[in-house]
Amino acid sequence: MISFSIRNFFFCTVTVSVALATGSARICLAGVRSPAQEYADRIASSELAGAAISVLALTPQGDTIVSLAPDRLLIPASNMKIVTTGLALEQFGEDYTFKTSIGYSGTVADSTLTGDLYIIGGGDPSLASGDSIAAPLEELFGCWADMLSEAGIRVIDGDIIGDDRWFDISMHENPTWQLDDSGTYYGAGVCGLSFNRNMQSFAVTPGEQPGDSVKVEETFPVCPWMKYSFKCLTGEAGTGDRLYYYTTDLAPAGQMRGTFAAGKPRKVLDCSNKFPAYTCAHYFREWLADNGIRCSGKAADTGLFAPEDGIVPSDSLEIIGSTSSASLARIAFETNHESDNVYAETLFHALGKAIYGSAGHENSRLAARALLEKAGAAPTGVRIQDGSGLSRHNLLSPSFLCTFLEKMEDSKSSGSFVRSLPSPGSHGTMESVMPEYGSGIKNRIRLKSGSMSGVKCFSGYIFPTEEAARAAEAGIGTLPEEDRPTVFSVMINNSLLSQYRLQKMTDRLICLISAGLLE
Repeated sequence: MISFSIRNFFFCTVTVSVALATGSARICLAGVRSPAQEYADRIASSELAGAAISVLALTPQGDTIVSLAPDRLLIPASNMKIVTTGLALEQFGEDYTFKTSIGYSGTVADSTLTGDLYIIGGGDPSLASGDSIAAPLEELFGCWADMLSEAGIRVIDGDIIGDDRWFDISMHENPTWQLDDSGTYYGAGVCGLSFNRNMQSFAVTPGEQPGDSVKVEETFPVCPWMKYSFKCLTGEAGTGDRLYYYTTDLAPAGQMRGTFAAGKPRKVLDCSNKFPAYTCAHYFREWLADNGIRCSGKAADTGLFAPEDGIVPSDSLEIIGSTSSASLARIAFETNHESDNVYAETLFHALGKAIYGSAGHENSRLAARALLEKAGAAPTGVRIQDGSGLSRHNLLSPSFLCTFLEKMEDSKSSGSFVRSLPSPGSHGTMESVMPEYGSGIKNRIRLKSGSMSGVKCFSGYIFPTEEAARAAEAGIGTLPEEDRPTVFSVMINNSLLSQYRLQKMTDRLICLISAGLLE
């Protein structure tokens, strides 16, 4: 430790103590505001005047690095996923898996199932998602076919039913989500039997001239039961992608509206699929036919496409096998790195099912609040509406988020939780964060972003060294005092600035919090 005196711009002498360590320098100041505080105050009164900005950063000892209206309630956007993944890891444990089972009604004789085959969802959000944590579709279907073979089934004289009853939700989307989000891939909602992240993709190609029709083609999954209306036109060059897809689970219908600029290359547009359980049954039936297993019936689900003779109670089904998802630790990692709303909402509703026996929206909100209370992160003065942050009815504060981060730091699942948070510049949503700053700073940070129109939020940990960050991810015991992280939360709402400009500001502020140095 070395100490020296400097004269600051207020012409008062302060003592600066510098602790030298590999890859970092810690500076403790007495009687002077931190550069992070100076910068936060300046942008709040200049570029962000009229917007709402709240900031809090606390050292492991509880000292304040920067504080700006820390108790103000703001829309967190995807910072809500910090709470959802943390609570899920604490409730279920990092090794928890979701199961998808294969069962049947009726009887099996002479290699023929006389009855219906059920694909029984257990909430796995990654089923057939194409993500690295999920089994490829061919492998998954092959496993299910092996179960049929072991049960002696070569022919199915009945329907194949996608059973999504694991989540007893009448409305898969949160009722407070905006209409223009409902047809997007990130507004798909949850399903007890997910398929391809409850998403459907279309390839769109503009016409030659403004006013020409846009060419729209289904890519994957292809859903022949859907009735489409494509009321989208080629827009003026330079106007970009202004296409919106609207769909509902009330009817097999979808409509695409808006414009797609002339001169733009062909683009794949990811949209919401409101019938993932039915889609799963349809594709498995097709796969079985291609692989020599005949089904005389059709694909069905337990909702709009229920079979004419009805569905049997879940506890009446004969189960012949099941497949498991990746561990919850890996699902949480994917949720926070890719900011996946379907994954987050699934974890949120799984909490409601675990605590109250029902995955309804209200039960899931109550479960989150009960678990926060139990963890010592009292949810008073905040509002939790969903698990992903897509709802603008969510209201959190930097004080609450910093408290929650501190609680998770000392929890039994701290390693998998810290590991789920990406570093600036890593893949996924962090690729464009802090590009102008060196790896020596970025590799010490673990954080979650949250963005929507007028909103930019970042919350997480800043470790004193890269080694400390890796030790925290390993989750082996409590970190020594000198390796414990600073917790921080930066929340901006109601801004008219571009996301690019907001990103520049938050990058700078996080850097100043991380560096802890006088400029």
